[in-house]
Amino acid sequence: RHNWKYFDKMRCLRKRSAVSFLGILVVCLLFMNLYIEDGYVLEGDKQLIRETTTHQLNPERYVHSFKDLSNFSGSINISYRYLAGTPLLRKRYLTIGLSSVKRKKGNYLLETIKSIFEQSSYEELKEIAVVVQLADFDSAWCEGMVQDISQKFAHHIIAGRLIVIRVPEDYYPVLDGLKRNYNDPEDRVKFRSKQNVDYAFLLNFCANLSDYYVMLEDDVRCSKNFLTAVKKVVTSREGSYWVTLEFSKLGYIGKLYHSHDLPRLAHFLLMFYQEMPCDWLLIHFRGLLAQKEVIRFKPSLFQHMGYYSSYKGAENKLKDDDFEEESFDIPDNPPANLHTNMNVFENYEASKAYSSIDEYFWGKAPSTGDFYGIVFEKPIKISKIKVVTGTEDRQNDILHHGALEVGEKIVGSKKGRQCTTYLRLGEFKNGNFEITDVEHKVLFDINCMRILVTKSQKEWLIIRSISVWTSQTPNQ
Repeated sequence: RHNWKYFDKMRCLRKRSAVSFLGILVVCLLFMNLYIEDGYVLEGDKQLIRETTTHQLNPERYVHSFKDLSNFSGSINISYRYLAGTPLLRKRYLTIGLSSVKRKKGNYLLETIKSIFEQSSYEELKEIAVVVQLADFDSAWCEGMVQDISQKFAHHIIAGRLIVIRVPEDYYPVLDGLKRNYNDPEDRVKFRSKQNVDYAFLLNFCANLSDYYVMLEDDVRCSKNFLTAVKKVVTSREGSYWVTLEFSKLGYIGKLYHSHDLPRLAHFLLMFYQEMPCDWLLIHFRGLLAQKEVIRFKPSLFQHMGYYSSYKGAENKLKDDDFEEESFDIPDNPPANLHTNMNVFENYEASKAYSSIDEYFWGKAPSTGDFYGIVFEKPIKISKIKVVTGTEDRQNDILHHGALEVGEKIVGSKKGRQCTTYLRLGEFKNGNFEITDVEHKVLFDINCMRILVTKSQKEWLIIRSISVWTSQTPNQ
C-alpha cells in the first residue's frame, strides 16, 4: 500500500514537472519566435530604408502582385454618388479628372474648373469631360462646394461636360496605424495614403468615359487650347508605345493615359496605397508597363497655381518654368527617316532633335559639308520650318555657319535614301533658323530637308529642336 502511495506521488510530481517544463518551453519558444520576428522586421525595415532611399519597389517582393494586377482590367465595384451632372451619353476624346479636399487655407478648385473651360474653344469643349471628385469626409463642405460649382458652371453641367461625384467613406480601406515609410509622421502617412485611394476611385470612375485621361490637381491653370496641343502630340506618337505622356514636370499634374490603362492603375494605387506618395507610384506603374524613359513635352500645358497645400495648409510655391499660358503651335513633324554623317556623341542620336520631347542631337565638331538629313515618308507641303541649336547651358554649341535646304526626287535604297536636287531656303543666324510661307516659296512637293554645315567649327553642335508645320497633304 505504501509502495502504491509512493508511485502515485511520483506520477503526480512527474505530471507537474512535465506541465511546468512544457510551460517554460512554450514561453521560451514564444520569446524565440518574437526574437526571430523582430529580427525579420528589423531586417525588413533596413531593406525598406535601402529601397526607399531610391524610391524603388523591390521587384521580387512585388512582382507576384503585379502579375495579378495584369489581369485587373475590370472596374472596382464601388457605388458613386452623383452630386451634380448625369452619366455621359457619348464617349469623349479626353476626360480631365480632379480630386479635391477641404484645405485649411485657400481653395482653388473653382478657379481650376474655370481655367479648363475658358481655355478651351467651343469645338474643344465638345470633346472633353471634366470629372470632379469631392473626396473630403466633411459632408457639409461637400454640399457647399456642390452649390458653388452648380451656380458657377450650370451650363456646363447641363451640357453634359461636368460631373461632380463622391465616394462614401465606407468604401475606404483602413487609414489609421499605417506603415511609417520614409519616417513620415502618422498624419502625413494618412494624408498621402488617402490621396492614393482618392485617385484610385476617380480613375476607376473615368475608365470608360473617353479615349484618353489626363490627371490634374485641383489648383492648376491651363494653357490656351491645351486639348488641341494634346491631340497633336498623341497623333505624332501613333505607332509608338507609351504608357504616360507628361505635359508638366510637376508631381501628378498633366499626366496623360490611355483610358484602357485606368482600371489597372486604379488597382495598382489601391494595392500600394500606404507605401509611398502618388507621384512616385505613377513612376513605378509606368516602369512596370515597360516605359522606362520619361516622355515629357515642352512647353508645359498646365501650371500649379496654389500657394497653400491641401496638407495642413503648408506653403507650396512650386512652379513649372516651362509653362506657357498663351496659345502655342505644336509642330506636325510628319513621319520621317533621320540620318547624319556627323560624329554623334554617346546616345544623343539624330532622332532626338526631331521631337517635341525635351531631348536633343549632339555631334562633335562638324566640318564643312557635314549634314543632318530628314527624308519624309511621303512628299509633303510645308508651311513653316524652325530649327534651334545650342542649349542654355551650352550656348556656344550652336551651328555658327549653316544653311537649310529642301529637296525632291528621292533615290537610293530604303536605308540610304536621299534627294537628287536641293533648294536652299536660307542661312542660320545666331544658331537658329525660321521661315514661314514655305508652300509659296517652294513649288514642288518636298521629299527631303537637310541642315548643311557651310564652314567647319571647333565647337560641338547641339540641334535642340527641328519643327516642321505642314499645309494640306498633296494627293498621291
